[in-house]
Amino acid sequence: MRMRMRRARRRKCGAAETEEASRAAGRRRKAAPQPGRNKSTVKGRVVKSAIEEYHKKKPVNHLTANLKYMLKGRFVADKAITEQVLAQNRGRKSKDQPPKTAVKKKPEGTVFTEEDFRRFEREYFGRP
Repeated sequence: MRMRMRRARRRKCGAAETEEASRAAGRRRKAAPQPGRNKSTVKGRVVKSAIEEYHKKKPVNHLTANLKYMLKGRFVADKAITEQVLAQNRGRKSKDQPPKTAVKKKPEGTVFTEEDFRRFEREYFGRP
């Protein structure tokens, strides 16, 4: 369908537009390979050490330096701030978190005594 429409347009428009179409087709063609270095060879390639690359990208722990810096000053930080710094240094995973201490509930005592329960039984159930 498209081919028929293109042919019909060419017939209508004349020679000027067919030249433009051929130029556009020339631009769309893939460029010829340029002479240059062949990338499939290893000539001139620098071999990178995997260990060196690992050490470059290895995260650095700044905790000791930060603690020394904080301890040498005269200003003592609040306990909340120190806890926050230590929490940031800990991991984010649940295995790194300290166990949460549950708040112990006091056993709820009753207001009534045994005598009150006996009196209640006698009134409502008729037991002596």
